Amino acid sequence: MKTEIQTHLHEPAYLERLYRSNRSAFKQAFNELFPYPGGTTAVDYWHARLNYSSDTIQWGTRKDLVFVVAAAAIAALYAQLPALFAIDSDFFFPRNIALIGLVPLAMYFAWKYALPKGKVTMLTGLILVSGVYINLMPDTPQSDTLTLSCLHLAVVLWAVAGFTFGGGNYRNGAQRVRFLTYNGDLLVMMGLIAISAGILSGVTINLFAAIGLQIEDIYGRYVITTCAPAIPLVATYLIQHNPQLVGKISPVIARIFCPLVLIMLVVYLVAMVYGGKDPYTDRNFLLLFNVMLIGVLAIIFFSIAGISSTATSRMSIWTITLLATVTVIVNSIALSAILFRIAEWGITPNRAAVLGANVLVLVNLILVSVQLGRVVRQRVPITAVQQTIARYLPAYVLWALVVTFVFPLVFGW
Repeated sequence: MKTEIQTHLHEPAYLERLYRSNRSAFKQAFNELFPYPGGTTAVDYWHARLNYSSDTIQWGTRKDLVFVVAAAAIAALYAQLPALFAIDSDFFFPRNIALIGLVPLAMYFAWKYALPKGKVTMLTGLILVSGVYINLMPDTPQSDTLTLSCLHLAVVLWAVAGFTFGGGNYRNGAQRVRFLTYNGDLLVMMGLIAISAGILSGVTINLFAAIGLQIEDIYGRYVITTCAPAIPLVATYLIQHNPQLVGKISPVIARIFCPLVLIMLVVYLVAMVYGGKDPYTDRNFLLLFNVMLIGVLAIIFFSIAGISSTATSRMSIWTITLLATVTVIVNSIALSAILFRIAEWGITPNRAAVLGANVLVLVNLILVSVQLGRVVRQRVPITAVQQTIARYLPAYVLWALVVTFVFPLVFGW
């Protein structure tokens, strides 16, 4: 994108086509090339256009709104299938929650970025196969492979949404980094919407209770189940048309939480030694240990993805580098614990899944830590770390595909 902008800077028609093909990518690339106005007329014009901050919320075009409403309605209708056809909710929602939340996002990005029909057909086939497969798995609630398939299907569908977010250009590392940045913004916006919706729900239920009507069950079954699937889609729509809403909040949150998480991890490791707890013999402790590891990894990735190459804080880089290094130690402990448990009690679907994930995370963290060390020594820009993360993301997706579709065949249902 940067090369195209530089090459065609004085070709207004070409720049306009490039901008309309991917507005967020164009804005980021342009601002990295020209962080300040004062160059040429073309640079000043585009800088003013891209960085104009409106005091009002932009709602997009009527076509945009119609599509979002239609996609949200489809997701809501799908979520209401248990109520419409007397399907067991405990059977339905664990298998379909990822489909309900992520498929509308993939639909929106495919439409927004005009994904070619061939790629739309391919992704539609993958989604349909995934939906049929997960819902045809035997109803065995205690099955480890069923639980693993449901969890890892979310990663597969997240990758599908990322593919459509990038306009189907799966080789574009910069698009993957922007997708990670979008995920950070999405979490912030979804949190704000969820808090607002929670307050509204609490007030509504209590108002009806004050006049003697208990609507908790009806409200939960129909209102919450219908509206909740629309939250990711509405949040995405607002972010796409109003990037100023959370564009500055997510980096601030990451900058605040990185040092706090670093302190927490160091204190936790020390407390673990003195507390007598270890992940080698305590299964639940190992599970929580890995959940914590995933959360820290996400913070590292979102923090790195949100750093601008033109405004890199040395303190932020040092903090992220130290956090990544400590996380390597934490991951090494988790990996040794799962290897110990396999050696002692044999292989199971859960242990195999955790082993594969821990190996992937450890390799990724080492690669990222090495690159961060080079950034600290000012040998490479922060974009080199971002590209390292981007190139490694398909490894997680491939492992998720294996766990979702292969594990049930290998370990049984």
